Amino acid sequence: MKAYVLHHIDGLKYEDCPMPDCPQGWAIVKVMAAGICSSDIPRIYTKGTYHFPTIPGHEFSGIVESVASTVDEHFIGKHVGVFPLIPCRECEQCKKKNYEMCSHYDYIGSRRNGAFAEYVAAPIWNLIPIADNIPFSLAAMLEPLSVALHAIKHSNISEGHKVGIIGSGMIGIAAGLWAKKMGAKEITVIGRSQDKRALVESCGLSYALEPDCEYDFVLEAVGTSSAIAHAISATKSGSRLVLLGNPSGDITLLQNVYWRILRKQLYVCGTWNSSYDGSCNSDWTDAVALLESCEIDVASLISHYFPQEKLTDGLVLMRDKKEPYCKVMTLWNGNKK
Repeated sequence: MKAYVLHHIDGLKYEDCPMPDCPQGWAIVKVMAAGICSSDIPRIYTKGTYHFPTIPGHEFSGIVESVASTVDEHFIGKHVGVFPLIPCRECEQCKKKNYEMCSHYDYIGSRRNGAFAEYVAAPIWNLIPIADNIPFSLAAMLEPLSVALHAIKHSNISEGHKVGIIGSGMIGIAAGLWAKKMGAKEITVIGRSQDKRALVESCGLSYALEPDCEYDFVLEAVGTSSAIAHAISATKSGSRLVLLGNPSGDITLLQNVYWRILRKQLYVCGTWNSSYDGSCNSDWTDAVALLESCEIDVASLISHYFPQEKLTDGLVLMRDKKEPYCKVMTLWNGNKK
């Protein structure tokens, strides 16, 4: 099979690889679509993965090609999305089914080989069946949609609330759409330039370069000191601030910024990843229901498509910010949608 293998930092090569192993309880998924996450950029170009070589890619969908056990043969041929976190099932949080907070998790695309490949191995438990009429490119959006929803569920949004989203990336815009679905009155996405204005406003959200008021709830989805400072300033006294953005380095706060947390008596909450518990209700099942209902135009969040042979072009576009983008999607194994 063909795959993009990261041999060292800034050492990604498109090459022939052996098919992945398929242990008991696992499946081989034929990848049909794989999104490029913003976290893939530092992972490939500056920070690396947990070991080398590694095949990156954790936002994906596909068709179950084969399974290891006869009891799982009913999955063969199914269209699936895949929860990329593989919990240990033994730590304190796993026993509470808070799998996203597992202390000893494995992860497809960073700790083990991922989906920038024609085939990828995944546990049966991690497979989320999707209807055949849902395009694979939309099913590959389940992961970022679920991450955004997970953050919004920590918001305590009530109908009529004013919501501020610091960050105009895919997660920030998706979080704004979830907040709108939950009844927020006004949702403003705060970005760094005018590049994203048209996209954000086409989604029915407001756009600003600076917070224009204090909000009932603020989500920080950038991960820089300045973005967090903006978020603290924009959160109404006694309200909730959720921090979601992956930090690109150390976070420092000026004394006067930190004082605002205390004087405003803010509720500050961190959030990471998304909830999933097999077929039970979770962020992922909610995201699947969203795709099935077409209640939100998820396709409009995909700004670029690249065939598998041109995946590097998508990475470079994002790394060098060559043009405005939201979700950059790659299509695999001849898939056109």
